[in-house]
Amino acid sequence: MGKDTLTITDNRTGKTYEIPIQYGTYPTYGASIRTADLRQIKVSEGDFGLMGYDPAFMNTASCKSTITFIDGERGILRYRGYPIEQLAERSTFLETAYLILHGELPTRKQLDEWTYHITHHTMIHENIKKFMDGFHYDAHPMGILVGTVGALSTFYPDAKDIRDPADRKQQIFRLIAKMPTLAAFAYRHSLGMPYAYPDNDLSYAGNFLNMLFKKTELKYKPDPVLEKALDVLFVLHVDHEQNCSANAMRSVGSSHVDPYSAVAAATAALYGPLHGGANEAVLRMLREIGSKEKIPEFIKKVKTREALLMGFGHRIYKNYDPRARIIREIARQVFTVTGPNPLLDIAIELERIALEDEFFVTRRLYPNVDFYSGIIYEAMGFPVDIYPVLFAIGRTPGWLAQWQEMLTDPDQKIARPRQVYTGSDHRDYVPIELRR
Repeated sequence: MGKDTLTITDNRTGKTYEIPIQYGTYPTYGASIRTADLRQIKVSEGDFGLMGYDPAFMNTASCKSTITFIDGERGILRYRGYPIEQLAERSTFLETAYLILHGELPTRKQLDEWTYHITHHTMIHENIKKFMDGFHYDAHPMGILVGTVGALSTFYPDAKDIRDPADRKQQIFRLIAKMPTLAAFAYRHSLGMPYAYPDNDLSYAGNFLNMLFKKTELKYKPDPVLEKALDVLFVLHVDHEQNCSANAMRSVGSSHVDPYSAVAAATAALYGPLHGGANEAVLRMLREIGSKEKIPEFIKKVKTREALLMGFGHRIYKNYDPRARIIREIARQVFTVTGPNPLLDIAIELERIALEDEFFVTRRLYPNVDFYSGIIYEAMGFPVDIYPVLFAIGRTPGWLAQWQEMLTDPDQKIARPRQVYTGSDHRDYVPIELRR
């Protein structure tokens, strides 16, 4: 049996190097070498040494993690080892948040205490409302959320003590609790509506619906089907390995800034249409198609690159995104309450045709989490602008788990990727009168 090493021969010098291979939980999926070991490969003593060049981290691991496992080839997603299908069916968002941050499912007592602390941290300082009032009436809710989350660091100066586990725990309570409040207030500000305060008698998802949609009623009562649907959608968005926003959370957090500033950076990363805004693009596509009869014509345009098939394919998944299956069923449940939506019929038929068409099958283009989520949000009465905000609420526990794991990992230092310099060599300054 061979050794767990990689032998590299540098043809420039004829020298041979032996580099150890490290393994994760799944040896066939998580084998790696330390890129720093390549530094020993040099042409001369003054040579910096060999580097890896990997734009967008397509094949570079920036950390070791025990939080989330994805096998894109087989369509597997697990939080702390638990399949997403089981958590979506049996767990709740707050229980899943506890799992993602603590590594184990809570006991009844632990869950009750966890829920109590988060429920009683939902209020925000009145000055935050004044801060929000400074935004223009048509400001995007996601832009308001980025600004207000970052501003929270000025209200909680103790958050800078990131090395204290008790202090970190306090900020985790605050962030998970206050994100829905900030999100709902941002939404109501964009409509010119008065803010609706948290109701501690409601569930996490129910309270968010209350802060969004309460009008003149003394007590808001969320529809249980919609409340459950929103809770499951939050569960599906809790974490997804080293995606763009999780990477931003770790990178910014590695400077040892407070978690509010790091979450603001992660939220800003999520703001981008390539990350948190993809389900909005799906909605636009379905509306453009208009009816099931026009799907074949649309498919032809996709094949000739005259149109884009949104909501299909994923950087990681080369199989059916397991979250998409769950969301499809949630969509059916939601529409029993909200009434039928013709966009769902178009989506189901589009999915059926695409999964049978050799063009898409050979390219392994399957529906992802964004394909159905936008339809559900629209049916529940959410405007398009708030879709990435909903994503941010669900993702907050995952960001915090990534941040906490990064802080306690002795291998981690402040993030500073290397670069391959391709600019000019040494040049002497030329006075302006001599320049051509």
